[in-house]
Amino acid sequence: MRPALQFGHADPGVAYVVRPATFGLVFRDGKVACVRVTRDTPYHDLPGGAVDGEETEPEALVREFVEETGMTVRPLQRLVEAGQYFRKSDDSPVNNIGGIWTAELLSLDPSTKVEDDHELVWLDPLTALSSLRHDAHAWALTVWLRRR
Repeated sequence: MRPALQFGHADPGVAYVVRPATFGLVFRDGKVACVRVTRDTPYHDLPGGAVDGEETEPEALVREFVEETGMTVRPLQRLVEAGQYFRKSDDSPVNNIGGIWTAELLSLDPSTKVEDDHELVWLDPLTALSSLRHDAHAWALTVWLRRR
């Protein structure tokens, strides 16, 4: 599996596990939904994550949005495809490869959120560009900004 564009830096001699993944762009009142993850060093990501088992990207996106934010969304368009080398919180090397989608917010119920270290935040798109942890996420947001 090769992404259209690859982001991040692969350390020489390290085997990165390919992880099918999907993330989403949802907007409300001119702001983009992000998750602030509070681990050792807090960071911002787009909502999303791994595609599990036989899930499709849209199915995984809907599940991940609920788990991370309590938002129910409807995937609209697969905006871009990208890969992102990074190390997970347990230091395991991963290459997330998959689509970044636009999606529509249908409802928000914080009681359905299950990831305690994820907080939904609404950021101005330009603030998000400089705050997002992954270059692939910032690139997808840039593509969206230029096409709107």
